[in-house]
Amino acid sequence: MKRIFIIAMVMSAAIIAGCSEKNEEPQVFIGRQEVNLASDLMTPEALWAMGRIGGVQPSPDGSKILYNVSYYSVAENKSHTVICLMNADGSDVKTLTKSAKSQGGAVWLDDNTIAYLTSEDGTSSVWVMNADGTSPRKITGFDKDVEGFLFSPDGKKAVLIAQIPWTGATILGKEKYGDLPKTTGRIVTDVMHKHWDEWVDAIPHPFLVDFDGNAFSNTKDILEGEMFECPSKPFGGEEQLAWSPDSKKIAYSCKKMTGLDYAVSTDSDIYEYDIESGKTVNLCKPEGYVRPEVKYDESLENQSVNKNREDLNMGYDTNPCYSPNGKNISWLSMERDGYESDRTRLCVKNLESGEKKYVTEKFESGVDDYIWADDNTLYFIGVWQGTTQIYRTDLNGDVCKVTEGQHDFGSLALSDGKLIAKRHSMMLPDDIYSVDVNSGEATQISFENKHILDKLALGEVKERWVKTTDGKQMLSWVVYPPHFDSTKTYPTLLFCEGGPQSPVSQFWSYRWNFQIMAANGYIIIAPNRRGLPGFGMEWLEQISGDYAGQCMKDYLSAIDDIAKEPYVDKEHLGCVGASFGGFSVYWLAGNHGKRFKAFIAHDGIFNEMQQYVETEEMWFANWDLGGAFWRKDLKTAQNTFAHSPHMYVDKWDTPILCIHGEKDYRILASQGESAFNAARMRGIEAELLLYPDENHWVLKPQNGILWQRTFFEWLDKYLKTDK
Repeated sequence: MKRIFIIAMVMSAAIIAGCSEKNEEPQVFIGRQEVNLASDLMTPEALWAMGRIGGVQPSPDGSKILYNVSYYSVAENKSHTVICLMNADGSDVKTLTKSAKSQGGAVWLDDNTIAYLTSEDGTSSVWVMNADGTSPRKITGFDKDVEGFLFSPDGKKAVLIAQIPWTGATILGKEKYGDLPKTTGRIVTDVMHKHWDEWVDAIPHPFLVDFDGNAFSNTKDILEGEMFECPSKPFGGEEQLAWSPDSKKIAYSCKKMTGLDYAVSTDSDIYEYDIESGKTVNLCKPEGYVRPEVKYDESLENQSVNKNREDLNMGYDTNPCYSPNGKNISWLSMERDGYESDRTRLCVKNLESGEKKYVTEKFESGVDDYIWADDNTLYFIGVWQGTTQIYRTDLNGDVCKVTEGQHDFGSLALSDGKLIAKRHSMMLPDDIYSVDVNSGEATQISFENKHILDKLALGEVKERWVKTTDGKQMLSWVVYPPHFDSTKTYPTLLFCEGGPQSPVSQFWSYRWNFQIMAANGYIIIAPNRRGLPGFGMEWLEQISGDYAGQCMKDYLSAIDDIAKEPYVDKEHLGCVGASFGGFSVYWLAGNHGKRFKAFIAHDGIFNEMQQYVETEEMWFANWDLGGAFWRKDLKTAQNTFAHSPHMYVDKWDTPILCIHGEKDYRILASQGESAFNAARMRGIEAELLLYPDENHWVLKPQNGILWQRTFFEWLDKYLKTDK
């Protein structure tokens, strides 16, 4: 679940047309949105009017910056992506595409040519245009729906990502029995028949094509005959593939498993495909390696497959990239199988000697993104003590911090000796910055939402260190209402993070947005409780197998600490969260000692026994819950299920709002409905907001507005009136 929140908070702007279903292309051009405000306080409409910056690409000569922006129309209930261009200093901003069709994924082919995706009639194809936006033309010769692309360095070939049919886990009844053409039933034969928010009827494959400047030809599926995903679902993209500098080889990430094997393992590897010979080599495992058999219902910590050797790369291995001279290849690597929240290290392999190095060992946190600067130097971003900064490392593993400040960097590109990066905070959404690699000074060069932000008063964000029950210091972020007056008292919210091991750094969210909570008159405290990265491995890993333990004590320490302040209304405290945060809300509902007057849980785990057999990525339940509930010999598992939130419903005494999406296959909607039903059967005031068309997130504009209105109506009802 960790990856969900990293993408949701850091990469949300990269979701092109995320709220539009296929075959629902906008009929009108949706561009930069204007908003009318009755005051200087943020509203849901103002939040949804903000443009969301996606991929950022400096031109080869460093003079221009190419980037995508997605705009959302509440009236149309759709999004639309455009391609923008500006000078490297931020001047002369232009919108290059003004069609009603979404156009994004833009990259430079050379200083004068841009390639991009155009979505029309529910499918996407590759187009090219001049750098000034003129002469757009479709590249022909490939008739599949293109989800992503990578052109070779010499410009003569490309890799196109497209779906191939997959029937390995389900059989449609109408296809099995020709005399039942109207049956809608599916016969399920294995797990992983659903993933994230879809039935798995197709999987992505990389297709190698020749390119002559106008058309693609000589199509070859690199994984022909292999029923494995590449890139990996549900979020993988072009970053999971890379061209060698000489355009002769393609590296890609792939977990070559299906069904139950896939569901219980995170062991993806980096493969290298030789174009001339057609041969593929696994760069992570020795030749002839065979995975040992495992007991699928056992804690993954106990499985022999997890007794790792450094040469096996047993966890996630993703996002390969060649050094400029092609002698080394790097990738993001986790050590342990089944542990998706393991620390992500930056691995570099010498392709001549076969030697592997981990060059970020001196950084005791995970690497989120990285780039090569030269043959000996890499830049990366990672979280430490509540902010995500830029760091530099060399092949000897000497790590140096480049930037400072109360903000998060979210992407990296190198241009003319400077870094071009997106940056955001709890006070500001993404914009593009130019970063001096020597001083770390960051200069803002895009101002996408200035026309909206200038109208708003924003709440101040301060760090607060809280002493925990075991005597440690915990960083919490406190967000104050705009025009805060310390002589007044304010209702206060405890924010419970999801993941469970995703950071409470300086994120900006379009749903769990602290500024809109503050604008509604609430103080928010967001603790970096046990289980979050950026505070060392012991802090990170304490939560595994102990959901109801120290992390819950940390939450209560945070709210008790802020409640000592004279400006906090101690009689009107609320508790809110999603995913693991939703689990936290359900658990605290039965264990809060009457601290809170209102709860809100979104997509949370209510019954951990249900969760163990309902979720699709089963490695998560095995690792974090400690194994199967029927395994009486697994002490961690038995302790986990004995302390499931549903075991404390008899102690519930506080109004609760449950929110869930019916297309959420990570945590099924039955969890939210069960919690709501349990509350009502106990005679507790409760409400259920159920979305038939949303997954673990809320992506459609009008659903998002409904979410915000329901959220604050519920809180205001119990936290702004005396009952």
